[in-house]
Amino acid sequence: MSQATDTETEAQDLTLVQAVRDGLYGEMQRDDDVLVMGEDVGENGGVFRATQGLIEEFGDDRVIDTPLAESGIVGTAVGMAAYGLRPVTEIQFMGFIYPAFDQIVSHAARLRTRSRGRFTCPLVVRAPYGGGIRAPEHHSESKEAFFVHEAGLKVVIPSTPYDTKGLLASAIRDPDPVIFLEPKLIYRAFREEVPDEPYTVPLGEAAVRREGTDVSVFTWGAMTRPTMEAAENLAEEGIDCEVVDLRTLSPMDEAAIVESFKKTGRAVVVHEAPKTGGLAGEIIATIQEDVLLYQEAPINRVTGFDTPYPLYALEDYYLPEAARIEDGIRETVEF
Repeated sequence: MSQATDTETEAQDLTLVQAVRDGLYGEMQRDDDVLVMGEDVGENGGVFRATQGLIEEFGDDRVIDTPLAESGIVGTAVGMAAYGLRPVTEIQFMGFIYPAFDQIVSHAARLRTRSRGRFTCPLVVRAPYGGGIRAPEHHSESKEAFFVHEAGLKVVIPSTPYDTKGLLASAIRDPDPVIFLEPKLIYRAFREEVPDEPYTVPLGEAAVRREGTDVSVFTWGAMTRPTMEAAENLAEEGIDCEVVDLRTLSPMDEAAIVESFKKTGRAVVVHEAPKTGGLAGEIIATIQEDVLLYQEAPINRVTGFDTPYPLYALEDYYLPEAARIEDGIRETVEF
């Protein structure tokens, strides 16, 4: 994992959503070409207050309240990015991103190729994603696989405040479009020491959250916390889990996946998206292609279900939680 650029800098304990705000502030202060735009990001500070106070600091020409029109937000940002600005757009919830899908995949992702390198698209599309907060329909989707499938896009999902600030800085500085998905279930779940000064965490590098020898558990976003809880519980039974937080889903750190699996010979993949077409399948395929001869047991998937995301009463059942993850790991280890 990368370190802060100034190891002597002061730090403060931040939640994940505060780290988003701190990351935006630092990059806007560092680079006048960085701007923020989206619904209610200005005076209201965003639906989760991730942009609170930015309009007072940088003015309404760099913190732009837009109409309720996701296609217009991203389409406008593509044009800005093509001509040298670095827009960071906010989509209020991932379930609202679909009207902007055409702008993202047909234009932002293809601009470099279409123009044979004459233009790039240094654009970040931020969106809170995932469930667990008792939200209405369209507010709890976990559809990261849609964007991983599209060449020309990077897809980033942090799980800690430190990584959030550093990965967001890397995304903003990247010359190509980045989908930056923020796990809103853990927006305010815990705090972590985050340096005040800007720093970066490299895109495309996984983080081993827990070393282990019996089974590799691959996950990301909000699922990292129940996965870590499951690993600690299973340690009391003598099962030593290695937990790998992928952090960037595109480009995916295939080397980290391969190296961890070589050590353990067993794997479980945990994500809250539906099982069918989920990224667990891609991770398993990578293992099969590269390190099949190390495999000791079938690879298990602990995921959401192939249903529309449920409301309220069934939400806790839908999301992988520590007990279900433990069952999946035991099944693999005991094969």
